[in-house]
Amino acid sequence: MADEIIKVLLVEDNPGDAFLIQELIKDVNTAKVELEAVEQLSDALKILAGDRYAGIRPRFDVMLLDLSLPDSQGLDTFVRANRETKAIPIIVLTGMDDENLALRAMQEGAQDYLVKGQVTGDLLVRSMRYAIERQRVEEALRHSEERFRVALKNSPIFVFNQDTDLRYTWIYNPITGWTMEEMLGKQDSEIMTEQDARCLTAIKYNVLTTGLGTRQEVSINTPRGTRYYDLTVEPLRNESQEIVGITCACIDISDRKLAEAKIREQAALLDITTDAICVRDLENKILFWNQGAENIYGWQANEAIGKDASELLFREPSPEIEAALLHVISQGNWQGELNKVTKAGKDVVVASRWSLVCDEQGRPKSILSVDTDITQKKHLEAQLFRTQRLESIGTLASGIAHDLNNILTPILAGAQLLPLKFPDADERTQHLLEILEINAKRGADLVKQVLSFARGVEGKRITLQLKHLIVEVVKILKETFPKSIEVYTDIPNNLWMVSGDSTQFHQVLMNLCVNARDAMPDGGRLTISAENLLIDENYARMNLEAKQGSYIIVTVSDTGVGIPEENLDRIFEPFFTTKAIGQGTGLGLSTVLGIVKSHGGFINVNSEPGRGTSFKVYLPAVADSEIPSSDNFLPPAGHGELILIVDDEPSIQEITKTSLESYQYQALIAGDGVEAIALYAKNADKISAVLMNIMLPVLDGLTTIRTLKKINPQVRIIATSGLISKAKLNEIVNTGANSFLAKPYTVNELLLALHEVMI
Repeated sequence: MADEIIKVLLVEDNPGDAFLIQELIKDVNTAKVELEAVEQLSDALKILAGDRYAGIRPRFDVMLLDLSLPDSQGLDTFVRANRETKAIPIIVLTGMDDENLALRAMQEGAQDYLVKGQVTGDLLVRSMRYAIERQRVEEALRHSEERFRVALKNSPIFVFNQDTDLRYTWIYNPITGWTMEEMLGKQDSEIMTEQDARCLTAIKYNVLTTGLGTRQEVSINTPRGTRYYDLTVEPLRNESQEIVGITCACIDISDRKLAEAKIREQAALLDITTDAICVRDLENKILFWNQGAENIYGWQANEAIGKDASELLFREPSPEIEAALLHVISQGNWQGELNKVTKAGKDVVVASRWSLVCDEQGRPKSILSVDTDITQKKHLEAQLFRTQRLESIGTLASGIAHDLNNILTPILAGAQLLPLKFPDADERTQHLLEILEINAKRGADLVKQVLSFARGVEGKRITLQLKHLIVEVVKILKETFPKSIEVYTDIPNNLWMVSGDSTQFHQVLMNLCVNARDAMPDGGRLTISAENLLIDENYARMNLEAKQGSYIIVTVSDTGVGIPEENLDRIFEPFFTTKAIGQGTGLGLSTVLGIVKSHGGFINVNSEPGRGTSFKVYLPAVADSEIPSSDNFLPPAGHGELILIVDDEPSIQEITKTSLESYQYQALIAGDGVEAIALYAKNADKISAVLMNIMLPVLDGLTTIRTLKKINPQVRIIATSGLISKAKLNEIVNTGANSFLAKPYTVNELLLALHEVMI
């Protein structure tokens, strides 16, 4: 049945629920499902009546039926549908508060019921397959009783009939532990425990009173211990179609239940770990895939099992993987770091340990691998190594600059003394001496720039108001830059003070602005802005270079060509430049970094090729500025409101959840858009706001926002991202987000954003 196409008629008037069911079905790759949806019961009955009048087999294998429809409500919805669709199994869809109604529908003949908000794709498909299969079995029971009796002769099924008083009248293959003589003429209460008898009697009396068959799993305490049975009960009718008893079939499923319990216990232990545990055969086909693997790589177990691990987890064949496979087969184990890719195309780094699994004869059978996600750790290491590399380069540059100073000092002095020594030198000689002096001075200036990168040139440190310095720089820019470049500023009146050398800060601003100009050869927009920021522990954990305290942020952004991703890690290295020969020394940004670091600050760069670049310079505010305590900035704490956090970075999830819970909020976490939709559909009445990252695997943030808005147009959404262009920001606003929060963000900014969207 796994390869058959399941044709489904969905009767659901809620567009959000209908959309979610369609999306859940799409995610189950092992099922081929064709779904047609209608919003009213009358529409569904017309379709089925048309097939019946045309004399053709019903087009649908199963019906998913919401009991609350515009033209029909409650149990009457099922009764009407069941009366017209005897040949099609019906699965009832109900809300969390209507399970009693669903159970009544089951008593009336529904094959199964599913609670909205608690449905997964796998559960939905399994339920449909179960309903179809059960319908087929019941039809076979009703129309092929004689064939069933013949089949019983070679079957371990326990079959029996009981009269209307539920006394055993006929038995085939008695239940383990009792003889046929012990059971005939008896009721369940005379041979079983009170609890077992009460349970079985309730099931059987329900069939007698309703005339509807049922199938349930039951446990019975027999003289040989507890046994589990798959029990099918049908009404037994005479020629006048009067119910004269029941006929039952029991299949002993004890071994299966015990095996399933053991497997669940083992699987639960494996799923507790956050590591990805995978078992592959020697042909690299996946045999086992735990929940940790689902969380790290995004592939569900039913999607991964049977697939080639290399095709699923690597972009292209790797000699390293081939070598690892040979090593584990020959040596029994292997470990190392691997770069893998998730279902969403995201690169992850894992610490992988492989072990060879052998059969009872000691022959290699499979490979067990345990992967630990160290992507975040590697990112932090990369930041640390980058800082250390720049420090090493700075140390080297400092030593070279010192030696160059020793070399250039006598050359420059000689170049200045020679014209005095030879005042009567001819014009050509004087010109050569001028060239010598000019180039010696250029060399000395170059050494100063190298030193400013290496350790920051010490200048006169005074308390400065950067607002005045920015105004001076902007005046120069407007006078010297091409008219095609528009210069804008955004500086608050209450900007805090910094301590530093005004000449060096002037150099920082000019270098950044000149770079911005060069990035806009055809014109554009250059913006210089400044703002105050209190960096807290939350922010510092998101940015390795930041420390808790008060800062001033000066942002220089342009709308130019942007910086390619492969160059971002190198732009601050001395002598690195992408400009043509003769157009730049490659010391501008390294000088900027040296000056900023010497003042205790740091720099963040965001760039989007084709859209522009933004340099954010963070400088510590001076202690004597009037800086209020961060506590004075915090909006009122929450009152137990539930916030849905949607982010694919585990560290961001944990930091944000901890921060919210510290201020009396509650938090739910989703790692991608599909999980966010499922969680919101289940808890829509409880969730007060959604914190939505725009860049998400599986389903991106904008699509997720649109879907949430369809489920609840009033949902309050705060979008977050590390870098958003103006065009992208406008798209986010138009999609329906109520606010935007740039990463990294402080607790104060997070609480303020929540307070604003929820008031």
